[in-house]
Amino acid sequence: MRKYISESIGTFSMIFCGTGAMTINEVTGGDVSHVGIAITWGLIVMAMIYAFGEISGAHFNPAVTIAFAYAKKFEWKEVPKYILAQCIGAVAASSILLFLFPDSEFLGGTIPSIDSSKAFVLELILTYFLMVVIINVSTGSKETGTMAGIAIGGVVLLEAMFAGPVTNASMNPARSFAPALLSGNWQHQWLYFIAPVIGALLAVLTCKLVKPDNCCDDC
Repeated sequence: MRKYISESIGTFSMIFCGTGAMTINEVTGGDVSHVGIAITWGLIVMAMIYAFGEISGAHFNPAVTIAFAYAKKFEWKEVPKYILAQCIGAVAASSILLFLFPDSEFLGGTIPSIDSSKAFVLELILTYFLMVVIINVSTGSKETGTMAGIAIGGVVLLEAMFAGPVTNASMNPARSFAPALLSGNWQHQWLYFIAPVIGALLAVLTCKLVKPDNCCDDC
């Protein structure tokens, strides 16, 4: 049970701070700024990895959980439980943001500003980069070690910095699902559910090619 609670709290914290920064930026007319939003995402991801990495592995992302299972670093039977815990945390965060900022139209949701097919490709590549880093700094399905939080938080900050203006750099189905559910903005959400999973699986395939001993161990 500790693992699922950790996943819920970690995902809640990540969505509350990350989409919260986007929501506050929206309702204040840009006071947080794009750079501020990217930094917020990177810092909260880093903090939650250090907080819960050794308990649950700090996945906080259905695509990461599925990819770890595909890499034989995580049990498939645990995947639905982790995804449910992540979605509960994400929805709770968006619910509180809706209460705090009822005038927000999107609640930090992911709406692409480019063609959906291009957004799909970009989200796939972004998640590929993220998962390549995650699987190479993790031990089993757990993100541990001094550098894991910095490396993963850093790549999230990087990708939010340059891709945020066009896709909001989701890389996480739960992160996109919660704001869409609470705000009612479901436009193009299919790509934010599918592209990250494909990107994460492709990262595992790449790792199997270059570091098979690290990516194919049993959990």
